[in-house]
Amino acid sequence: MRITVELPDDLAQQMIPAGQNPARAVVENMALEAFRAQRLTEHQLAQLLGMDRYQLDGFLKDCGIWLDYTMADLHQELEAQRKLGL
Repeated sequence: MRITVELPDDLAQQMIPAGQNPARAVVENMALEAFRAQRLTEHQLAQLLGMDRYQLDGFLKDCGIWLDYTMADLHQELEAQRKLGL
C-alpha cells in the first residue's frame, strides 16, 4: 500500500529529527503506535521495519519501550537450550 501525506514544512521539521528520512520516520512512528496498541506483534513489527529480533530490541529500547520478558521466559529459554545441548 502506498500512502501520501503532506505536512507543512515547519511542522515536519519539528516532528522529524534532522537527518532522518521522513518516510522512514513516519513508518516507524505508525508501526510503534500499532505495536503499543497490540495491533502488531513483535514479529510483525520487526518484519515491517526490516529488523531482526536483536535489532528490534535495541530499537524499542531507544524508543523507551521495554518488552515484557519475565524470569519464567528466561528459564524456559534456558531449558530449551539445555535440551538442545547448547
